[in-house]
Amino acid sequence: MAPAKPITLPVIPLAKDTVLLPGIVLRIPVAGLRPDIPALLSSVYSRAASKSPSQRLDHLHIACVPLNSPVLTKNGQKMISQNERSPPPKERLDIKPGSATKEDLFGYGVAAKISGVEGRGTGEFALIVEGVARLRIDKITQERPFFEAEVTYEYDEAIDGEDVALQGLFAHLKLLSRELLTLLRLSSLLPRGTGSGLSPILARRLEQFIARKALQDAGILADFMANIVEASLEEKLQILAAIDIKERLERAIELLQRQVGNIKNNVSITTFTSTTLPSNIDLDKMNQINSQRMRRPGISGMPGMAGMGPPEDEQEPNEMDELKKKLDAAKMTAEAAKVADRELKRLKKMSPAQAEYQVTRNYLENLAEIPWSATTEDRLGVDTLSRARKQLDDDHYGLDKVKKRLLEYLAVLKLKQSINEDVNAQVAKAEEEKAVEKVEVLKSKRMIDKSPILLLVGPPGVGKTSLAKSVATALGRKFHRISLGGVRDEAEIRGHRRTYVAAMPSLIVQGLKKAAVSNPVFLLDEIDKVGTSNFHGDPSAAMLEVLDPEQNHTFMDHYVNIPIDLSKVLFIATANSLDTIPPPLLDRMETIYLSGYTTLEKRHIALQHLIPKQIRTNGLGDGQVEFNQDVVSKIIESYTRESGVRNLEREIGSVCRAKAVEYAEAKDAGHAERYKPQLTVEDIEEILGIEKYDEEIAEKTSRPGIVTGLVAYSSGGNGSILFIEVADMPGSGSVQLTGKLGDVLKESVEVALSWVKAHAYELGLTHDPSENIMKNRSIHVHCPSGAIPKDGPSAGVAHTIALISLFSGKAVPPTMAMTGEISLRGRITAVGGIKEKLIGALRAGVKTVLLPAQNRKDVKDLPQEVKDGLEIIHVRHIWEAMRHVWPEAHWPGEQNFAGIESQL
Repeated sequence: MAPAKPITLPVIPLAKDTVLLPGIVLRIPVAGLRPDIPALLSSVYSRAASKSPSQRLDHLHIACVPLNSPVLTKNGQKMISQNERSPPPKERLDIKPGSATKEDLFGYGVAAKISGVEGRGTGEFALIVEGVARLRIDKITQERPFFEAEVTYEYDEAIDGEDVALQGLFAHLKLLSRELLTLLRLSSLLPRGTGSGLSPILARRLEQFIARKALQDAGILADFMANIVEASLEEKLQILAAIDIKERLERAIELLQRQVGNIKNNVSITTFTSTTLPSNIDLDKMNQINSQRMRRPGISGMPGMAGMGPPEDEQEPNEMDELKKKLDAAKMTAEAAKVADRELKRLKKMSPAQAEYQVTRNYLENLAEIPWSATTEDRLGVDTLSRARKQLDDDHYGLDKVKKRLLEYLAVLKLKQSINEDVNAQVAKAEEEKAVEKVEVLKSKRMIDKSPILLLVGPPGVGKTSLAKSVATALGRKFHRISLGGVRDEAEIRGHRRTYVAAMPSLIVQGLKKAAVSNPVFLLDEIDKVGTSNFHGDPSAAMLEVLDPEQNHTFMDHYVNIPIDLSKVLFIATANSLDTIPPPLLDRMETIYLSGYTTLEKRHIALQHLIPKQIRTNGLGDGQVEFNQDVVSKIIESYTRESGVRNLEREIGSVCRAKAVEYAEAKDAGHAERYKPQLTVEDIEEILGIEKYDEEIAEKTSRPGIVTGLVAYSSGGNGSILFIEVADMPGSGSVQLTGKLGDVLKESVEVALSWVKAHAYELGLTHDPSENIMKNRSIHVHCPSGAIPKDGPSAGVAHTIALISLFSGKAVPPTMAMTGEISLRGRITAVGGIKEKLIGALRAGVKTVLLPAQNRKDVKDLPQEVKDGLEIIHVRHIWEAMRHVWPEAHWPGEQNFAGIESQL
């Protein structure tokens, strides 16, 4: 690592016996004897005001330097020579930070950022600073009105993970830190505290802070622990001067060992002296508890007269009977009934005052609330499929793949049910005939329903969650939503073990209890945001059993500890991205992709769903606001950029509210007839303000070197066109790429240029096959909208045609766009996002589109409007593309590539 360069920082001398370490927050009182701090702050704020926003106060540091000890050198070494060992002058022992000189400052300090300033009505204030990094004082350059110095930052070096000695020191430090925490918590419980008590909340936070620190954070943990233990000024200065992490760990361990030993001695003394307390306190407590256990309701006399009251508690037997009835009514499995019966017998033998009593009772109540056999009867009749299709179409526009899969599930469920009805009729007939073997054979033919586990993947706002609700409505089942976003504890999925205090079942079992049936529709929302492996376990791994059709019929919750059948539950999971879902978990789910809505789909959704909803929401009636297609298209294209329709609904709501105000004012003025419900594009611009987004529009004129490409997701899931501009100039063959292009896009330019250079003679661009077309020229490739990152493999054809256009002087028609990747052989290969690209091309005014021949299958899914509005041409090779771009042109080498290239 290169050595850090010295920089100049303002310096604040700290008060006597005060040392600031990195990562620590310090409050510096500013009294009348500290004129240097106001001067320093004035200078710092003046500098910050002249900086750009990114270089303001958060990024400006000040150096906090402690006063030196008379027994240490400026580098933190103890003085050993005779003259250095002489007693320091008296005036050197009473140094004030406001009157300190450069000889009084220690050789190391901490770069700190100003976190805030606390002020009081008395005129006094305090500066709050937070240590960031160690620094070495190289040279004091100014002493008044405040110190300034040239300093060098001393950052901790990267720790070698294989350093065994460092690993041992770090482990020892963590062990001592935990031991110190334990002793501090213990000392707060003793009758005579040692003054080192610690609140439970603070102790828990410190424990979590220590547990989270890894080996790379060894220096940070050493600084933190050195700050909270009792240490002299000299010891803290030596910690500050310990640039080497190993030395810092050793010094921190030494301080911790001493502190732990001191507290142990104090705890021993306190415990010994506490044995002299009177013992009658414990006896009184025990007598009080025993009297409460023996007392019966309705008896106010002595415990010994209990035999004169009712023989048993009047309430408990009733509650036991009620609990027994609940357990019987739950219709548990044989194994669950056996466990419940055993626990109920144990409960009856327990005293209500026992801690185990309430735990067992809660467990039995949970068992009684789980729907072991209760189900919702699916509405599977003659019109099941048509009714479900209508329900899904009414709630959602498009999403054909999802609807198709759900209708398939319904059809299979219906067929299985009809088969089971036939089998049941045959079983009943065989039982009448008392044919035992035949009954067993027929029972084995019953169809078992295993619900699918679906994963809906798509951007936010495309209707994944609402689709799951529609599924439950179409099936007539109960619906329950489980939000998995931010779940970090495995016990949330598998349940807590009953040995823990406040143990409870998992989210899955709690969902079953709320639904009260064993075959609900469960929505596992945001499954891609489940936490991964940590010290609380691995929640995503716990989901494997829940979502495995081969295992979830015997799901074992840690709290219930009895197999629960989840195979009847229809799980529908949602995710925005597959990148964070572990592969084994992804393999257990059937993935259905929901791409962002296109402009055409958004227009249909707005007209059919969003506009009627917003009209009702904003108190308007039918006919009081009228949106036409041009108005809706204007809102979609100029005021929203998203994959879903949430922002579109907000903008429509804004328009409806503006019309509501207009209608209310006209009505109040008595001129309701002057109110115009029709909306125009000009009204939209007046209500919503200036356009937030501009659409790329196809050029009207053409010139060599400019080609129109296509992008699938320019912003918000909308396809669009992308201009590719190439210019040449005298040079030495260099290529310049601008427009914030990604690595894949840059490689496409290189492949296109290599193909053109290799075929320059066949293209008629050179007079000699050995001539280099780039010998005396340089080219510049640019994609406009330079602030937007661009990447992907879809622009190879466009780059190649642009280069040929530039070198040959032939312009490309402005209403023609193209997409596809190119190989070094000139073959055009398939790309993705065809639907979004072509819809964006049609919207931008493109008339003709060149597509790879391998994407012919994707054209079938296009809306009919796109098929009618675009001329789609499929090409396999770059020569074929050139014939469609320039049909009148003839190329010298064209006849050599007229044949069909082998596909092998």
